[in-house]
Formats: sequence, structure tokens, C-alpha cells
Amino acid sequence: MSDLLNFAVITIFAREVLEGGIIIGEYRTVILRSNWDGSEISQRQALRAVTVSAIIAAFVAVVVCAAIAIPLAILSKDFNDETAMVIEGASKIVAAVCLLQLSLKMPKFFGLYYSKSQLKKIKNGETIDESSDTTTLTLRSIRFNVAWNIWREVAECGVFLIPFFLTGQGIIAIPLSAVVGSVVGGAICLFIYYANKHFKSRTGLTIFTVSIFVLLSTGLFSGGCHKFEMAYGFTTVVWTLDGNFWSVDRLPMTIFKPFGYSDTRTVLQIATFWGWMLMSLFLHYLKYKRCRKPAADVAADGMTKTTESSPDSTPASISLEDQTRELTNSVKSGDEVGAMNTTSLDIEAAERPLNEYAEA
Repeated sequence: MSDLLNFAVITIFAREVLEGGIIIGEYRTVILRSNWDGSEISQRQALRAVTVSAIIAAFVAVVVCAAIAIPLAILSKDFNDETAMVIEGASKIVAAVCLLQLSLKMPKFFGLYYSKSQLKKIKNGETIDESSDTTTLTLRSIRFNVAWNIWREVAECGVFLIPFFLTGQGIIAIPLSAVVGSVVGGAICLFIYYANKHFKSRTGLTIFTVSIFVLLSTGLFSGGCHKFEMAYGFTTVVWTLDGNFWSVDRLPMTIFKPFGYSDTRTVLQIATFWGWMLMSLFLHYLKYKRCRKPAADVAADGMTKTTESSPDSTPASISLEDQTRELTNSVKSGDEVGAMNTTSLDIEAAERPLNEYAEA
């Protein structure tokens, strides 16, 4: 059985599936919770774009990896580890930038921030129509972000596996190990996805989603810079955690590697991690100060959506004062039938005006 399982391969697939799954899960959450009224695309089209982009990107990555691995194996040429590290590092940094940009858009997707067009109207003194406040997600942005990240994760798996093909050692363990690793990473992704999905508060959901993306973006940026460090020379090691449990290349701690965990910290890792984190928080602060909606507008928008989704509920537009005035006018005009047909809720609300009328 040990020949059929390779812990290194399990770890590789668990880590990469986790990273890719988080991207897909968070994007689906945004799509399912966004308002698509008046949007150029429908919710179904957006969800389909996520699925199709992920499948195509994964397939292309597998083809590219096979196209590189097979000739190398046939020609018996060594794979340059330095080149692999540089490519992986660059892909991580690009993905970190994409995720940071996406995290900045999350509050707008959930209706907590004004859009650019709304800010322009506010600046010009125009009235904002909240009913037209729809999501700004486009098929182009969905396809690019999902495809790029899924391609990167699958391609990284291929890059890590190329040495196995070159040496011929451990090839038989790749299929089963890949399945086990994918299941582990997928289970963690499902936990994060359902935790995200069951948040009732839009504010809480937004904070949770943004936090996940910022942490993942920070971890990717720090990890990408560390790859350059591994290729061109290490900076000073600040501290190291000893023991297999703390190893970044073994479960369970490898699960936290996408979020920036490392059992060894160099000066470059510390500088890039906290530098990127502080920059991300500063950008979110600027976005918050510029685009946030007043709490009353957010609450009103939420009430409107709740009312629209509950057709059997009492219309929110009919206030207690309006019901009382309508019943009083009905009595004064001698329309006793209209007064008798009033609902029990209206009678209770109008009890005081009727008593005053009787005394008069």
C-alpha cells in the first residue's frame, strides 16, 4: 500500500485543490448573493462561466504540462529547478494581484459600497435609484479570474510532478495519491464555502469573504517572492519551527500555506507578508472611506430585497399611519361595510381614532 501512496504527492494536490477551490467557492457565493436585476448577464450565465472557465483552464494546464513532461522524459533531459521556481513565483504574484483586486470589489458586489456611476451621480448632486443597483460582474472578468487561477493551480501540480516522471521514482503512486490529496483539499473547500453561504448578515458575509481573499492574496504574494528567493539566494533566516507537525510540506500545517504559513521565516518573507497585508488593508480603508453607503441605505436596500423575495408578506410600503387614516376616512363617509371588511391588523391599529370619533 505504501507504494501506491506518496505523501508528497498527496500534499501537493491537497494544497493546490484548496487554493483553486477557494477561488471557485468564493466566486459562486458572490454570484449567488448578488443582485442581477437589469444586469447584462444572468446569474445562470455567470455560474456557467465559472464552471466552464475552470474546466477549460484545468484541461489546458494538463495539456501544457504533458507537452513539456513527455519530451523531457523522452529526451532524458533534466528539468531546471530554478526555472520552475521563477515561473511558479511569477504566477503566484500575478494571482495575488488579481485576488486583491477582487477583494476590493466584494463590498460592492454585496451592496455595501456605491458603484463608480453612483459616486459620479452623488458628485453631480443627482438622485440615486437603488432599484438599478445591480452587480458589475462581467463574463470577461469572471472568465479571466477563474481561468487564470485554476490554470495556475493545475499547472503547479504538473510542475511539481515532472521530477517524478524524469526520475521514474514514485510514478505508480501518483494516481491514488492525487485522488486522496484532492479529496482532502476539496473537503476543506466545502467547509469554507458552506460557512460562507450560511452567514445571514451581508456585512458579516462581506467581512468573511474579503478576509479570505486578502489572506490568500497575501500568502500568494509572500510565497511568490519566496520562490524568487529560493531561485536566486536566501535572505537571513529569522526563526524556524522544528518538528514534522509544523512542517509546511506536511499535513496538517500545509493546509495553511496558501494563507502565508511557513515553518521557516526569512527577512524577505516577513517583509513581503506584512508589507502586502498592510497595503491591502490601506487600500480597503481608502475604498471604505470613498464608497461606503450609509447604514440606513444598506438597511433599506436589504429590506427591499427581503420584501421582494417574500410575496406573501404584508407590503412594507403600507404604513400603520396610512392604514389608520384610510379606516377613519371610511367611517366618516358612512361606509360601514368598508370598515367591517378591514383586517384585524387594521382594526387594532385604528382602535384609538375610532374611539375618538365615537366620542365626537
